[in-house]
Amino acid sequence: MRLNPRFLLMVVAIAYLPAFAQERQVSPKAVERIKKEVRHELVMLPYLDVFDNLAYKVDGYTVALFGQVTNPTVKSDAENAVKKIEGVEKVENQIEVLPLSPMDDGLRRRLFNAIYGYPPMQKYALPTIKPIRIIVKNGHVTLEGVVDSEGDKNIANIRANGVSGAFSVTNNLVVVK
Repeated sequence: MRLNPRFLLMVVAIAYLPAFAQERQVSPKAVERIKKEVRHELVMLPYLDVFDNLAYKVDGYTVALFGQVTNPTVKSDAENAVKKIEGVEKVENQIEVLPLSPMDDGLRRRLFNAIYGYPPMQKYALPTIKPIRIIVKNGHVTLEGVVDSEGDKNIANIRANGVSGAFSVTNNLVVVK
């Protein structure tokens, strides 16, 4: 009985596959380093603003990008920046580019003024990277990010709900203290 050389090659490859997979285990330290660098690269994007929301997940040497942006350049810039990080082998870019809409643009400005212009909330307007992200898609508003207290979370929700033109408000703010 004569064996096919391709069959033998496949058997040998399958036999070594578990050993190769063990060598590719990612150390927790490497994952933490990649997470830290991904975060740094994303917050350093030049066109990222308060109306964009970026999130990521690191799974071994693969980074998945999520969120919503108003500018398509931010989506591609985020992917390109993350690809350059040492150790990242694959980037899954699932960032949604929000549709162009003058109505949504006006609503974004009104929401920004209602939230960040309100005296008890002005402390959140100080950092360059605003902790409360205002995402508007077809008149529907989502608040993402972090605040210091449950009271601030409620104030942001009340202020956003009071803006004309907002069909709905989803408050995903997280209290960090």
